Amino acid sequence: MLERFVKQTTFESQEDFIKNFKVIVPENFNFGYDVVDVWADEEPNRKALCWTNDKGDHVDFTFAEIKKYSDQTASYFQSLGIGHGDMVMLILKRRFEFWFSIIALHKLGAVAIPATHLLTKKDIVYRANAADIKMIVVAGEEEITKHVLDAMPESPTVKTLVSIGPEVAEGFEDFHKGIENTAPFTRPKHANSNEDISLMYFTSGTTGNPKMVAHDFTYPLGHIVTGSYWHNLHSDSLHLTIADTGWGKAVWGKLYGQWIAGANVFVYDHEKFIPANMLQMIQDYGITSLCAPPTIFRFLIREDLSKYDLSSLKYCTIAGEALNPAVYESFYKLTGIKLMEGFGQTETTPTVATFPWMEPKPGSMGVPNPQYDVDLIRPDGSPVEDGEQGQIVIRTCNGKPLGLFKEYYRDSERTKEAWHDGVYYTGDIAWRDEDGYLWFVGRADDVIKSSGYRIGPFEVESALMTHPAVVECAITGVPDEIRGQVVKATIVLAKDYREVDKEVLTKEIQDHVKNVTAPYKYPRIVEFVNELPKTISGKIRRVEIRDKDTNK
Repeated sequence: MLERFVKQTTFESQEDFIKNFKVIVPENFNFGYDVVDVWADEEPNRKALCWTNDKGDHVDFTFAEIKKYSDQTASYFQSLGIGHGDMVMLILKRRFEFWFSIIALHKLGAVAIPATHLLTKKDIVYRANAADIKMIVVAGEEEITKHVLDAMPESPTVKTLVSIGPEVAEGFEDFHKGIENTAPFTRPKHANSNEDISLMYFTSGTTGNPKMVAHDFTYPLGHIVTGSYWHNLHSDSLHLTIADTGWGKAVWGKLYGQWIAGANVFVYDHEKFIPANMLQMIQDYGITSLCAPPTIFRFLIREDLSKYDLSSLKYCTIAGEALNPAVYESFYKLTGIKLMEGFGQTETTPTVATFPWMEPKPGSMGVPNPQYDVDLIRPDGSPVEDGEQGQIVIRTCNGKPLGLFKEYYRDSERTKEAWHDGVYYTGDIAWRDEDGYLWFVGRADDVIKSSGYRIGPFEVESALMTHPAVVECAITGVPDEIRGQVVKATIVLAKDYREVDKEVLTKEIQDHVKNVTAPYKYPRIVEFVNELPKTISGKIRRVEIRDKDTNK
């Protein structure tokens, strides 16, 4: 399969990768027909999806079965009036019907809008009207269906509601009855062009309403790098990415690049993340490859890993937020596996990554993906020198790179603000070392300016994370008359430290940071909290902490 889309499939070095990696983009590419159905035709019994849940249910799907069920779903959706360009929101958690539905929508040339089950009535109303959503497909749980039904009086474009069960509430069509009784699927004569929108995400930013990130039909090909050269997958891989299907990370790690590589995708459908259960899954199913955000690895390394046989696990990647070196070192010491970091956004595929032929540097994101022309620039637009901080940008003078989003849907002003004059501005700050590795500093708005110093939140957070009392933390700047800003640490404590004297612990943590990093970066203010404010997608809302402190 990989050979259909890249001229050279293996690489010895980053220089080889930069020089010889090239994706062949077919005309009118459609992931459903050109990947799923081709696998089903050529290797029908190849395993595509290994699904289990926390109730003990388990089912495997081959590519032939994924084709069968996605065809049935496409035919059913057609009978409900869904066709080219129609917007369909999928609130399906980790249920296997998500894979049937998203492939079916691709085959129809419709637009899939994956969404989290945490959305409330207000969230659904906003999304339905912003995108003119025509149909919503949900996991049939009371909490989800209630919010959706409550939103309907204010969502005039939504014509159909579908539930996959277990309960099918009044007002919802029954997904499983629908696909069982549907007519044979007839492929549309022209499902899509490459430039058509196939996938859209509402990105929950730290301020304002979510943006609608629209991707075209070539986007899955951008994830060839994700599956084959970052996750390092092959035809015998069983890959687990820990992510709900409502987040962009799901198509990064549970669909496109993995199936192009011919890997089997492992899905553990669970209500609550319990580290011990996840380790049990790795042991019991022989998972070979794992990708998760640093928060997950922080919890895993606090378990007694000696209780589990993790010998099947050969490769681990990490993304979603910056990796603290302390987490890398602990995981490596416990497992012998080096965490290979990557960086990207909902608007992109991995733009910076640590590839198999490279030696990872703990805390570094890696090097630019040759798919993108990545640069670091100063506020005046000039390139930075090695060691100097700058904003990560993607240059697009030679055209839109494969994997970069098409636009912020229906928002030309926001699109132009982030992407103009041949440059897409990520809004993230990093610096580059002499070997070309990039090191994350923070969001442009999060950098703290104190007494003439520029302090990135991540470097202080990394220092804090090496103290055993700290489970999670956020670094922000607090206005100060003398210094302009001072560094504040908002900390979630480990269980064993919650009852200790906070004044003593504060001093201990401050001294610890002074010893680990440059002393001027230490937090002059420390606040202990039970939890950190986060966006609906789980990112820390530093802006909320800053606003609260400013109002004080």
